[in-house]
Amino acid sequence: MLGNDVLMCFIFYSTLLILKMYIIAIITGQVRLRKKAFANPEDAVRHGGVQFCRNDPYVERCMRVHRNDMENIFPFLFLGAVYSMTGPSYSVARIHFLAFFLGRVLHSVAYLLALKAPTRSYAYVIAQVPCVSMAIQILMDVASFA
Repeated sequence: MLGNDVLMCFIFYSTLLILKMYIIAIITGQVRLRKKAFANPEDAVRHGGVQFCRNDPYVERCMRVHRNDMENIFPFLFLGAVYSMTGPSYSVARIHFLAFFLGRVLHSVAYLLALKAPTRSYAYVIAQVPCVSMAIQILMDVASFA
């Protein structure tokens, strides 16, 4: 099963995306420490006092990046896995996976750095196009079974 080039390509980009999500989580934790803005009283007490159990706009921004990743990467993982099983061309599949990956990286950078609009929106669209394309191709492949 792992001898399938498309599946190996999908696994490669999926793993990079999961690592990107871990990096965002680490960034969020580091921002919490730097800003002294902790979500839980026990964490705040450990790092200076209960007064540091508070919200911070940049911590919230980091959390929105992570939440947005979950809303988009998890569906990609399903679509990409199923798409890989439909026997697509390797070069076309690689373009789908790479475009999604690059779109998500650009989206995270634009979100974290608060880049001017519409940078984040363009990055979102770049990542959604391959997902829609894969979904359509999956539906076309399985339509005869429905």
